[in-house]
Amino acid sequence: MAVSKIWRRGVHYLQKRNATSVPSDLLEKGQNRVIDASLTLIRERAKLKGELVRALGGAVASTSLLGVPIGHNSSFLQGPAFAPPRIREAIWCGSTNSATEEGKELKDPRVLTDVGDVPVQEIRDCGVSDDRLMSVVSESVKLVMEEAPLRPLVLGGDHSISFPVVRAVSEKLGGPVDILHFDAHPDIYHAFEGNKYSHASSFARIMEGGYARRLLQVGIRSITSEGREQGKKFGVEQYEMRTFSRDRDFLENLKLGEGVKGVYISIDVDSLDPAFAPGVSHIEPGGLSFRDILNILHNLKGDVVGADVVEFNPQRDTVDGMTAMVAAKLVRELTAKISK
Repeated sequence: MAVSKIWRRGVHYLQKRNATSVPSDLLEKGQNRVIDASLTLIRERAKLKGELVRALGGAVASTSLLGVPIGHNSSFLQGPAFAPPRIREAIWCGSTNSATEEGKELKDPRVLTDVGDVPVQEIRDCGVSDDRLMSVVSESVKLVMEEAPLRPLVLGGDHSISFPVVRAVSEKLGGPVDILHFDAHPDIYHAFEGNKYSHASSFARIMEGGYARRLLQVGIRSITSEGREQGKKFGVEQYEMRTFSRDRDFLENLKLGEGVKGVYISIDVDSLDPAFAPGVSHIEPGGLSFRDILNILHNLKGDVVGADVVEFNPQRDTVDGMTAMVAAKLVRELTAKISK
């Protein structure tokens, strides 16, 4: 039996027990303790890394990795829950050096630190609802941002994580951001398969909450009528692959974030053509090349206040970890864009 199915069975069993024989006050106290312990760990790690960066001096903004291994909101496969450690392993793989293309050195803590993972499975094993889990994710992001100059770069996990992360960034900064979103799908269903936190509904939640002024979606090539209707409803700028050659010049000269609190970048690995990144749950041919994404990122003008890399599925990767290296390279180049 797949590990993800075992996880689900364990959570479902506890939820059944909750409804029948566990006193609600006892359960709630236990859940609160686990959540408090989880947030304490993130808080203290962020505090330590923030103190280090401030002591070294010279950093206006510094990238800090935060893993959010959520996979249960995927509509197909759950494997993205296993991605954060595989991405970290690939970042520091000895097959490449630790410099970004623009020359920033990842071994410098003023460029990149890591506060670890939100212990998602441990929290879910206590029967915590998705409402509370999403709040824990948001709170964890805010704890990172409290330790200036740290800025969050979140490792998913499925795309459901973008909603609580963007919510936290917007609330912490006191206003909306502009979002640059790379994806094969718009992820803007109202509530896909009845799940308001589905990875296919994250940007509906973001737009409903007023957390973004502009949402630009790049790489789209699998979109339903609902996706188009929702896009129109929220004023989303959807750039589909079928017109990419026409849109390329505009996308490679973006200027975002003026008049709002900055720019947030969300990269779903399946935005890439599967020739470049086969290790994803939803394989959609006809996507972006890796250099397409880098050209857009490198030329982007704007203050990047947070980002995520999501939907890498290690269970579908090649034996040599090709997609892990691709995800790691995205993280490295996003780090260079955030840190200054």
